[in-house]
Amino acid sequence: MTTTQASTFKKNFNAPNLTINILYTQYEIIHEVAVGCHLRTTVDEEEDWDIWFIDGPSIPTLLQKMKNYQRTNHFPGMYVMARKNLLAKNLLAMQKYFPEEYQFFPKTWLLPENFKLFKDQFNERKAKTFIIKPENSCQGKGIFLTRGYDWFNPNEHYVAQRYLHKPYLIDGLKFDLRVYVNLTCVTPLRIFLYNEGLARFATSEYNSPIGSNLNNLFMHLTNYAINKDADNFV
Repeated sequence: MTTTQASTFKKNFNAPNLTINILYTQYEIIHEVAVGCHLRTTVDEEEDWDIWFIDGPSIPTLLQKMKNYQRTNHFPGMYVMARKNLLAKNLLAMQKYFPEEYQFFPKTWLLPENFKLFKDQFNERKAKTFIIKPENSCQGKGIFLTRGYDWFNPNEHYVAQRYLHKPYLIDGLKFDLRVYVNLTCVTPLRIFLYNEGLARFATSEYNSPIGSNLNNLFMHLTNYAINKDADNFV
C-alpha cells in the first residue's frame, strides 16, 4: 500500500472501537493507517483483537483460534498462488486440462524435479535464454538470466521459464502492469478492484539478451527493489 492509497483508505474508514494486532508486520505504513483510522494497536499475542495483519502466510494455530468477529489479511492456503513454485505447478496442471485457455504464460519448469526436461532445451543449436527465480522469494532476490545449466544445484529449488526476448516497451524500457484487487470473500466470490493500477519500469534501455548483458538486471527486470538502486532511477 502506498502513502496515497493509505491516505484514501483513512478518509473512507474510521473504526475507533477495533483493535489491530501488528506483531507480525515490519511495515510502518500499517501502523500509520491504523493510527489514522483510530484503530487501537497491540503487539500482545494474548490480547483480544479484531484484525491481525501478518506479512507472511497466516499461522495455522491462529486460524484455528479465530472467533467469528476476527479477521486476518490472508485466506488459508493462499500460498498456493503466492509461492512461485506452487503457482507454476497449478498453472501447468490446468494447462493439461485446458491447453487453449492456459497459453498465457511462458514455458515453465520446476527445478530440480523437471531438470531433465529443462536440460533438453539446450540440445538445439539456436541459443535460448531462460529466467531463473527462487521458488519462494520476492523483490527480485536471486533472479538471474542464463543460456546454460552449469549453475544448476540439485539441492536448490527454482522456477525456470523461457525468457520472452521481444517484450512490449515504453520509451525503450521494459515495464509491467499490475492491477490490485481486494479479495474479501471466496464463497460467494467478492472482489474490489483498484482502478488506477500500477506500472513498474526498468531503468536501462532494453536490448535483446546476449551474453554481455544477461547480468544487467536494470535492463531485464522491473522490480522496484532492484531499480531503485540504479543511478538513473526516477
